[in-house]
Amino acid sequence: MKYLCLVYYQESDIDAMSQADWDNLNGECMAFGESIMESGHRLGGEALEPTHTATTVRVRNGKVSAVDGPFAETKEQLAGFYELDAKDLNEAIQVASRIPPARFGSIEIRPVRQLATSNNSR
Repeated sequence: MKYLCLVYYQESDIDAMSQADWDNLNGECMAFGESIMESGHRLGGEALEPTHTATTVRVRNGKVSAVDGPFAETKEQLAGFYELDAKDLNEAIQVASRIPPARFGSIEIRPVRQLATSNNSR
């Protein structure tokens, strides 16, 4: 089963890190990504630029609007994601618990919904 692990942390905490601490965290993330690729759990994943680079798009009554910044004001910001292949939620939790930024924030695990290829409903 596919799961998406959304990595959240407070950007202000990360901004307060020394360059050495930031480099160490990035190194841990790279090593973690390689380890779950080798184990067959990693299907994909990327780090995201900070929220000040985000643009939110909405379409209302056929009108498109684009606004700088993320949609929601939250305590923690979305920093990146991993797409995993795991036999069940318990295995996904075990893998996600090793994501290095979990020490600073949280990891939201969501099953990936398989979209129907025909006109089937949800």
